Amino acid sequence: MAAKEKDGRRIVAENRQARHEYFLTETWEAGLMLTGTEVKSLRRGQSNISESYAAWEEGGLWLINAYIPEYQGAGRFFQHEPRRKRRLLLHAKEIHKLTIAVERQGMTIVPLELYFNPRGIAKLKLALAQGKKLHDKRETEKKRDWNREKARLMRDKG
Repeated sequence: MAAKEKDGRRIVAENRQARHEYFLTETWEAGLMLTGTEVKSLRRGQSNISESYAAWEEGGLWLINAYIPEYQGAGRFFQHEPRRKRRLLLHAKEIHKLTIAVERQGMTIVPLELYFNPRGIAKLKLALAQGKKLHDKRETEKKRDWNREKARLMRDKG
């Protein structure tokens, strides 16, 4: 998948399923600690964050289970582990707020987008999320379908 341009950002990976699976409350922009081969692989637009999540471990916030494939242009000794944990860079107050919400309210930290900002730095858009039940998912789908039908009717009428 090639990277897409949006608001001066080059989106490398999106988690489109997150909006279907969770109620998203707040979003943050976090930096990532990456190796050189990971950045080169991201610039090729090859990554997947749909099965990943963020969690508090070992004194920091980590992105877990994100897939960034090995960079084929590098030698075999300079490669990285494709599904390794990656440290997220946020301010201490933001990390504290996120961990309290996860511990006390049972929320989840879900990655939404992995992108390069206009300066060329890799960033991750995170959201604090509450899981949806099956009936909530059906209700959301009904609302979306009704809005689509309403827009279609208004377009035809007017």
